[in-house]
Amino acid sequence: MKKLPVEFYLKEDVIEMARSLLGKVLTTRLNGEEITSGYITETEAYEGVTDRASHAFGGRNTARTATMFRQGGVAYIYLCYGIHHLFNVVTNRKGIPHAVLIRGIQPLEGIEIMASRTGKPLEHLKKINGPGKLSKALGITTRLDRTPLSGSKIWIEDKGLVIPEDKIKITPRIGVDYAGEHAFWPYRFLVDEPLTEKV
Repeated sequence: MKKLPVEFYLKEDVIEMARSLLGKVLTTRLNGEEITSGYITETEAYEGVTDRASHAFGGRNTARTATMFRQGGVAYIYLCYGIHHLFNVVTNRKGIPHAVLIRGIQPLEGIEIMASRTGKPLEHLKKINGPGKLSKALGITTRLDRTPLSGSKIWIEDKGLVIPEDKIKITPRIGVDYAGEHAFWPYRFLVDEPLTEKV
């Protein structure tokens, strides 16, 4: 196991951070030994106070968004529409509220546990698209908000997978129409084809 060090999350460029998280392995260990994990296949960058799509736009620091202002390397998890728990990686230095939303994974470990959590047949879990579905499969809820990503409950590993630039699709983010022209920023990154040790 090679967990990403805290230094990895302190990069200033949240766009590069969103790209570099592709191919990393998001892992949870809950209720003692229930380990589930998956290769990250889709991310979205949120650029803090200057980004109208960000919860922290304009410096908004509330009980909900306070996690974003912490030093990079912690989980920011919020409830969307009162139903979906969405998992984000806080990045950059303390006081700069950058975050990367993890939108998709390719399941790797604990697939039977994921099937039980989601109520989906195993054959339907070759890829999990959508941040709400992802959190449900991995057992992520808002109770894990502010959890260090270097701990034993939730972490991200580097298994040495390198994704060529021509395999990465770049598009505007999803569901941020309220952000005006910022909704068109090319801040979403995804890999469509199955990930293996060699892509």
